[in-house]
Amino acid sequence: MKALTFIHGWGFDAGLWDDVATLLPDFAIRRLDRGYFGAGLWEQPADSPDSVIIGHSLGAMLAARRWPDLPLVAVNGFDRFCGVDAVAPRVLARMRARLAQDAAPVLADFRTRLGAGVAPPIAAPDRLAEDLAVLADESAAPERTAPLLVLQAADDPLLPEALRQTTFGGAAAHTLPQGGHLLPLTRPDWVAAQIRSFP
Repeated sequence: MKALTFIHGWGFDAGLWDDVATLLPDFAIRRLDRGYFGAGLWEQPADSPDSVIIGHSLGAMLAARRWPDLPLVAVNGFDRFCGVDAVAPRVLARMRARLAQDAAPVLADFRTRLGAGVAPPIAAPDRLAEDLAVLADESAAPERTAPLLVLQAADDPLLPEALRQTTFGGAAAHTLPQGGHLLPLTRPDWVAAQIRSFP
């Protein structure tokens, strides 16, 4: 049985994957959680020949940097968020400065931009800050040694087109014309089908 490890993006939790997981009942599923809103779960993905990581946004970046030897499905994902052909570093610098003063409005603005609902109360603002620092890291990710699948939406309001075209070394991407930055919520059927057929 294929073992799937799901990792959510910044400002969300493991519940992001509810609809996708429901469509994959015949897989062994584990959902890691960064713990922004309560107790989290962060551990090594399953160590098996059939292990696949599915990362959304920041989750894909974390997976690409920590486990380059495991197959990865990057959903609205990237291996580098800031820098040339990506998001301007000043954007993250402003977010980090505001977050240090009051995390709640920063998170609310971010989720509103993506069309997401209201976030639960923040339990770990330090973890949100830590992961913003990860997003601000402009260094290259380790070279991948495992299969990769990149899933994107052309109308993603967070990722500039240049970033989407150059991420993971310009890897070919499966791109929907619509779906925004939250494909696990807007198109769980498509995401699940792509996971099922990978690698």
